[in-house]
Amino acid sequence: MMISLTPEQELFIKSKIATGKYQSTEEIFEVAFKLLEEYEQAKSAWAMSVRDKIQAAIDVSSQEPAIDGESFVSGILDRLKGV
Repeated sequence: MMISLTPEQELFIKSKIATGKYQSTEEIFEVAFKLLEEYEQAKSAWAMSVRDKIQAAIDVSSQEPAIDGESFVSGILDRLKGV
């Protein structure tokens, strides 16, 4: 596989190798791909968590009696007046 890097990306890679922390371009790409995989997994886990929370809210709302918006806001305003 052939890839093209911008001059800035090449300079970045060369500077990291020059520090001695990384021995090769391949090592830098291995780290980058590992981080990308971790990012994708975290993003997927976050999406699943949000989906679960939305479903939990839907489940609760189907068990609770409906309330109209005006009554809801009035109740909040009444509670704030008492503070």
